[in-house]
Amino acid sequence: MIARKKLLRPSQSSNRLNAPVAVLAVLAILSLGGHAQAKSGQDQFVRQTARAKAILAQMTLDEKVGQLIQVERAALKDPSDVEKYYLGSVFNGAGSGVAGDIKTLPPWSDVTQAIQTRALSTRLHIPLLYGTDSIHGNNNVPGATIFPHNIGLGATHDPAIVRKLERVSAEETLAVGFNWAFAPCVTVPQDYHWGRTYEGYAQDPALVAKLGGAAVEGLQGKNLANGEAVMACVKHFAADGGTEGGHDQGDAKIDEATMRRVHLPGYVSAIQAGAGTIMPSFSSWNGLKVSANKHLMTDILKKDLGFEGFLISDWNAIDQLGGDYKSQAELSLNAGMDMFMITDKYRLFFDNVKALVTEGKVPQSRIDDAVLRILRVKLAMGLMDKGYSVAPNPKLQAKFGSAEHRQIARQAVRESLVLLKNEKKTLPIAKTIARIHICGRGGDDIGMQCGGWTLSWQGQMGPVPGGTSILDAVKKAVSPGTKVTYSKDGTGAEGATLGIVVVGEIPYSEGPGDRTDLALPQEDKDAIANLKKANIPVVVVLLSGRPMILGDALTQSDAFVAAWLPGTEGAGITDVLFGDYKPTGKLTFPWQRTMEQLPLHYDDKKADPLFAYGYGLTYGK
Repeated sequence: MIARKKLLRPSQSSNRLNAPVAVLAVLAILSLGGHAQAKSGQDQFVRQTARAKAILAQMTLDEKVGQLIQVERAALKDPSDVEKYYLGSVFNGAGSGVAGDIKTLPPWSDVTQAIQTRALSTRLHIPLLYGTDSIHGNNNVPGATIFPHNIGLGATHDPAIVRKLERVSAEETLAVGFNWAFAPCVTVPQDYHWGRTYEGYAQDPALVAKLGGAAVEGLQGKNLANGEAVMACVKHFAADGGTEGGHDQGDAKIDEATMRRVHLPGYVSAIQAGAGTIMPSFSSWNGLKVSANKHLMTDILKKDLGFEGFLISDWNAIDQLGGDYKSQAELSLNAGMDMFMITDKYRLFFDNVKALVTEGKVPQSRIDDAVLRILRVKLAMGLMDKGYSVAPNPKLQAKFGSAEHRQIARQAVRESLVLLKNEKKTLPIAKTIARIHICGRGGDDIGMQCGGWTLSWQGQMGPVPGGTSILDAVKKAVSPGTKVTYSKDGTGAEGATLGIVVVGEIPYSEGPGDRTDLALPQEDKDAIANLKKANIPVVVVLLSGRPMILGDALTQSDAFVAAWLPGTEGAGITDVLFGDYKPTGKLTFPWQRTMEQLPLHYDDKKADPLFAYGYGLTYGK
């Protein structure tokens, strides 16, 4: 078996993060996710490189430039542009449906098949990589199993459940014809003002590395070419969680030692696990956009860390660089970007890059290196093997949103819950209790459970097909004699035996989620206060993408559960509330008392958090 280098913990790291040599990284990427024998992996890599070079030798400049382009499906000006511009990839952006309000699989898979068929009709029959934002399941497609966001998965401290979930994600992603998932995110969030905090597993780089590597293994499986794996895309390289003030797409003002110690271990682990693609961040490092940073993308990632896959830009990322569009393409290409995620400017990009090569501003060798990397990944995935079919696997379609998949997501939910408070043994709740009153904005709202990146970029309140709300989960968990009542505002609880109030953040993602104040909304505070007036035990369940300012919500509760953003399977919450499973989740971020404490760091021995890193109660002793 290929040895996996043990990552250094931050306290052990020196000025340069220990990195695997290039050969080990290559084998990990292209030899069945690092599970094959070293000799077999070496032989396979040599064969795939030889095949890629043979294809490259036949390609015209037009065909090469086309491989560098990934177009958002809805931005295609004409379907025939797939062939005309020899596109290397197409992707569905968040919320980019393919057939209006159609909610069944065939319209999605019909479109992906049609686009892939066009690519295969080109002179060299080079297939597409078809990408999608499978952030927490195949979350663009109605009816998919949606599992907890990464902050919840981090609280499990369990690489096995992360691996299982990403296997589900891979199967449900492939079911509609997508073969490339823009996941996992191995960010290390430093400041909870940031609207993407929930995309990080933890503040400890070692735990991020462990879970990120497991996620790659789950998505890609043991054999990338067996038709049941999707290519992972690790993001967002690097230090996107280290920006000053927690500003999305901001500037990480840190030295290189800190970059390597805090923000790179997740990438080392992902490369060792076999990740073939990495997405550079929108953000900057000491004033320079990552998409233009040759030292970071080429010197550190490709040379020092030995990454032999390819880099894909974020959404229209080069538009944020200086100068006109042609100079932006020149700058990013020469810095090491290999493929470019583009919407409406893809034709202009094609023409500009051809001109840049003709003018000698982008070396032909740089184009050839990028295309070779892309072709090698496609070969590793088996997309160019005899017998490859563009039709989605019917076995995987049958499992889409299945009870089997939802049970795995439910397991993740119950493992992710962190019990912060439990006075007078309020939890677990007896299933034979006389009456439970459910309230709060999240009590009967699956959209709030799921958070952002669910059916649309920002997510939304309200129903999510196939999901179970906390209210419905409570009704299913209790005995037939138990009465369950509900009010959104917490009123009407008089006479109940116990109340459960579900509060927290409404869905958001990226920059729109940046916050200067993380206090609970007044509506949530009022619901807790109204429930408290009934003079009954109060259980607060918090749905959030980061630690919030709890204030009176904590003191007014008898039990308090941090449920993060658990996804569609609300029954995972009631599994713990009613004692079918003891809570096992532990905090992977320290919990601040006030906003003035932010940024709060897990290894700051002088800090006085409300709850420390690693905190989490259970039942009994």
